[in-house]
Amino acid sequence: MIWIILPFVLLLLLYAAIGAVYFVAFYSPHKGQNDFYRLDGIAESPEEKEKMREMIRELEEKPFEPVEILSHDGIMLRGRYYHARDGAPLDIGFHGYRGTPVRDFSGGARLSFLWGHNLLLTEERAHGGSGGHTITMGIREKYDLLDWLEYAEGRFGPDVKILLYGVSMGAATVLAAAGEKLPPTVRGIIADSPYSSPLAILKKVATKDRRLPEKPAEWALRLAARLFGGFSLTDEGAIGAVKRARVPILLIHGEADSFVPPEMSRAIRDAGPERILLYTFPGARHGLSYITDPGRYRKLVSGFAEMTLRDPAPKEEREECSRAARPSPEKSEGSGSDLPGETTR
Repeated sequence: MIWIILPFVLLLLLYAAIGAVYFVAFYSPHKGQNDFYRLDGIAESPEEKEKMREMIRELEEKPFEPVEILSHDGIMLRGRYYHARDGAPLDIGFHGYRGTPVRDFSGGARLSFLWGHNLLLTEERAHGGSGGHTITMGIREKYDLLDWLEYAEGRFGPDVKILLYGVSMGAATVLAAAGEKLPPTVRGIIADSPYSSPLAILKKVATKDRRLPEKPAEWALRLAARLFGGFSLTDEGAIGAVKRARVPILLIHGEADSFVPPEMSRAIRDAGPERILLYTFPGARHGLSYITDPGRYRKLVSGFAEMTLRDPAPKEEREECSRAARPSPEKSEGSGSDLPGETTR
């Protein structure tokens, strides 16, 4: 009798183990996830934490309009809209894995307000007030981004100029969307600390950070995503998507990022060098380039925004950015602030 029962017991244990992998990697929310001031594992030094708290408090005090849309697959997505002026460009922000828009864009929002742009900070599926319980690492989130673009065009009109801005998983999401058919309202993409593909970052965390064997870890992650999340980890991610991109892209990455290695941004840049500018920040950890050197960060991002948003026509702007992005023998990766048109808007 035991030989009949044993296979079912083992199968049940395997199913439970795969379910545990899903809960750790993909299920959301986890306890404390939506706390704006949860900084453990993000900012390390007391100085970094205090800077972030100050920026978070500053953004929390800004008046905003709660907005919501229904996603392509029926999930309620929510966000915060900050109005600067009628007819201004619109920045749309996408936060990181288990992050919040107020924390992850506490620095980037300062730039939007400085430029006089309208700002929409989205709460990604399975985060904040948005619906769903499965994080898909950008695989479904990129289609949520397209839903937000449809909302933006419907609200602000077909002539609105849009910058897409993402941090960490949000950065990977905006890059994944670059391979889709974006509307002409999208003028540029800013990606801070992106990973090259969902599977690549999950394997890195499992094998390098958790020291699990590679093949079993990959097998468990793929199975957990498919069985419990209903999605596939075989999607191409940012590297494949940027090869089809039709808009200029600015990549920013901290050289001391131990969570998402800067080599991932270099691989993304190498996949589409004619449209991509990459700038790295010495000493900056994951998503903290703004905290590490706010002056340089502001100049780089402001220069990119000015270059992509100004008239003449989008085609001419993109050609200009393509020429600037082509690597030269002297420098294919920025270590200084030398974007064309670099001024504070």
